[in-house]
Amino acid sequence: MPKAAYHLTHPERRTTSVVFASPHSGRDYPWTFLRRTALNEHSVRSSEDAFVDQLFDCAPRAGAPFIRAGAPRAYVDLNRSADELDPALIEGVSRQGHNPRVASGLGVIPRVVANGQAIYSGKLSMVEARHRIETYWQPYHTALQGQLDQAHLMFGEAILVDCHSMPHEAMDAVARRGVRRPEIVLGDRFGAAADGAVVDRIEEVFTRAGLVVTRNTPFAGAYITQAYGRPTRGRHAVQIEIDRALYMNERLIRPNGNFEAFRRLMREVVREIADIGRSDAVPLAAE
Repeated sequence: MPKAAYHLTHPERRTTSVVFASPHSGRDYPWTFLRRTALNEHSVRSSEDAFVDQLFDCAPRAGAPFIRAGAPRAYVDLNRSADELDPALIEGVSRQGHNPRVASGLGVIPRVVANGQAIYSGKLSMVEARHRIETYWQPYHTALQGQLDQAHLMFGEAILVDCHSMPHEAMDAVARRGVRRPEIVLGDRFGAAADGAVVDRIEEVFTRAGLVVTRNTPFAGAYITQAYGRPTRGRHAVQIEIDRALYMNERLIRPNGNFEAFRRLMREVVREIADIGRSDAVPLAAE
């Protein structure tokens, strides 16, 4: 089994209502899992947000907590509801309406990785599925909720920055000839998960850093933004998707020659995003 459900790094002194989280950067692949998968060790990593944790691990130095997954996404997907169980993969699950994520094999226990590659050659038991949810999914979300509750108690608001990466090709459909293609996608579920002022300021940070930003297309946010974003209660959740080509070789799943430069850029981005939630910042709507 993966050694830990999550890793939580606290700042020496908490100075901001922002909480940074990386639910898909887990890379602790247990040998028991690798023995069962139909994929090789390289292919099974294709849906992982590789190195995203390294891009945001500077958050505690900016006064914000940082929580990252221990278990990999191919093992259990923390950005899905615990009840998004796939009947095509898990024995004893009945079909209940149409869920496009589950239907495509991307439920809480994924059936496929990137490009629809099947993870297993057969089905998993309900006991196994429940074990993964109770051992890895639930502790991560309990810890995340605790950090957001603490932020709200201390600052009167909580801002969750949910950190992800996207394949370079994901923007092919929205790229326009003669215009720089978007490199950052901010997802706030079309305004349902965060106050517009919060999203505006996050967009400004990335734009000042020289990056091209778009919103909600093709990624508006999934379970985490839906579950934790309650802007009328002073709880905001914004999903950030970063083009992997900016810092890694997607085919080899390795940092590319620009990795260290981009990581330095992200240190300033993270600091400025953390500034949004400092007590001396302009207050946002709260309950």
